[in-house]
Amino acid sequence: MRQKFSSRERMLAALNHQEADYVPCCFMIFAALRSQCRTQFEFVERQLALGLDATVDLPLTTLQAPSDHADLHGLPVRFHPQVEVKEWWGEQAGERYPLLYKEYVTPAGTLRTEVRQTDDWPYGNHVPFLDDYLIPRSRKFLVTARGDLPPLRYLFTPPSAEDLRTFREGTRQARDFAARHGLLVTGGWGSVADTACWLCGIPNLLLLAIDESDFVEELLTLLAAWNRQRMEVILEGGVDLFIRRGWYETADFWSPHLYRRFIFPSLQQEAELAHQAGAKFGYIMTTGVMPLLDLFVEAGVDVLIGIDPVQGKGTDLPAVKQKLGGKVCLWGGVNGFLTVERGTPAQVREAVHYAIATLAPGGGFILSPVDNVRDTSQRTWENVRALLEAWREVREYPV
Repeated sequence: MRQKFSSRERMLAALNHQEADYVPCCFMIFAALRSQCRTQFEFVERQLALGLDATVDLPLTTLQAPSDHADLHGLPVRFHPQVEVKEWWGEQAGERYPLLYKEYVTPAGTLRTEVRQTDDWPYGNHVPFLDDYLIPRSRKFLVTARGDLPPLRYLFTPPSAEDLRTFREGTRQARDFAARHGLLVTGGWGSVADTACWLCGIPNLLLLAIDESDFVEELLTLLAAWNRQRMEVILEGGVDLFIRRGWYETADFWSPHLYRRFIFPSLQQEAELAHQAGAKFGYIMTTGVMPLLDLFVEAGVDVLIGIDPVQGKGTDLPAVKQKLGGKVCLWGGVNGFLTVERGTPAQVREAVHYAIATLAPGGGFILSPVDNVRDTSQRTWENVRALLEAWREVREYPV
């Protein structure tokens, strides 16, 4: 009979490519449940009630609090105190939707963006600073040329003294809570090229990487330095795992050559920084991973979060296991949107069985829908229950 592990021990075993008492299941994102909770602690407790290997995330935040960077979790983003922000709204001939305008006036110049207020725009007449909604709706992006870098530096400042105080107070509460329940403590998210995509737009940034490579290198260097300042604070909190988001760093956009030049350096530096602090380093990428697997190993990534067999472009579960097994832990295995939210319980069960049979042997696997379960319909909850039931049936490590 296997030794009984705490959830933290089970997750750490997976991160270290070892077998525990059984394969852990931890939802990388679970918005459907999170939206029903008032606090992070309630969110964790409700996951534990389902039997999940929940994690405690730093920094502690108020779940429903509005944010100007909702898609960049972690510490608050602060501007220099001399920055003035202006916003207004207007209509323009030839445009289907009203336009939202925003300016950031800094001592080094003014940055301006223009965004189409589409029918599904969730922010009213406001334009957030960093957000996924900006990428397909911006008519003019905030950063377009090298001359935008001096004012941009005023928008990416180190965490304030108040931010540090709040973080440290929350960290004590979070670590006490995690210790009582035997849970893994995670922190993040780091972001470099993803942030650049919010600022420039994805096609624009990739074209600039080819045509004005020195400018893109300078932009990413600026963002990487800012990101490390935030990362160092999180690591001081004693997290077990630091996570960087790389949804827009995928080979769906960046060739391996461009990836090695523009993204790999900061990724490797962050992995080293995490390891120096005694933490593991996680990297979220849900599609376009196959051409980059060797680079993940070389960079020192400990866990690749978001292995998606359905919407992950070209993702081959057996090939990923063969290439990364024993080197990089794999987190995911089941598609969230098409399988868990749109599929049948039978399809969910089949996906869980296949993921565990393929990715779990020898350890180094954490089961999760990829990358999120958002829908709150009865069908989705039935499929979540089917996923958990199938996991309990087959979570013993296959041989």
